[in-house]
Amino acid sequence: MEKVLILGASGLVGRALINELNDRFDVYGTYSSTQPSLPENRQFQLEIQEIESLQGIIQSIKPDIVISCLRGEFIQQLKFHKELAMELRKMDSRMYYFSTTNVFDGDLSKPHSETDTPISESDYGKFKLECEKMLTEILDERLVIVRIPAIWGKDSPRWHEINESIKNNKEITVYSNLVCNNHLDIVLAKQIRYIIENELKGIFHLGSTDLMTQAQFYEQILSKLEYEGNLLRYTVYQEPKDTGYFTLKSIRNDLPESLQYTNEDIISYLLEESNIKVKEK
Repeated sequence: MEKVLILGASGLVGRALINELNDRFDVYGTYSSTQPSLPENRQFQLEIQEIESLQGIIQSIKPDIVISCLRGEFIQQLKFHKELAMELRKMDSRMYYFSTTNVFDGDLSKPHSETDTPISESDYGKFKLECEKMLTEILDERLVIVRIPAIWGKDSPRWHEINESIKNNKEITVYSNLVCNNHLDIVLAKQIRYIIENELKGIFHLGSTDLMTQAQFYEQILSKLEYEGNLLRYTVYQEPKDTGYFTLKSIRNDLPESLQYTNEDIISYLLEESNIKVKEK
């Protein structure tokens, strides 16, 4: 079996990846505070400033595949990922790096595909873009960049926020003019498995195949929950009030139709009205 090391294994995406990959790979993971659901000898407590510990873990495991879904301070993350890439360059490992829609937040005039040149204005987007470029320079084709939009799941902060807001009648601020797509943790994990098993390369934009404004997404959730209160506070994203597209689109045709999902699929799964969790590729 190939060895997979998940950096950030106790997070929302990391947990989904463990569940999806455990039957096919030898899965290892790192965590900051909360331990992941892995055997004791396959999990490592690791902070992003602990570069020597990272090197020791890589040299001990010798992973075939490393998946990075880390969070943390931007400058330290850059140092961490640079050292990681340098270690992986010494061996025949592949790396899958999770990036973000924010690498395009400097141009909201249209949805962006894998071939578009990123333009970012936010600190987060600039950091992710800098990390993408640095990793590409070191690992070249052994790096796969996976850009994702907002991630949902039954244990996601966004889903918890909606439930807590309903319980406490607390407003949620949403953008009425910002068109987005979304993603689901378990679907993302299935897509990553397919990409790994088929050794696909390059940049991937993964997300729902359809678009709606952020406000419309929340409206549909509340409608299906039959919530009749005024929970949403509408605002516009930047001025002027033109429609903005905080959206990833894909021009690739690598993934099968069974791994393509809509916003409605995501909402139905969150509300336990769909068989999305049993869809197979």
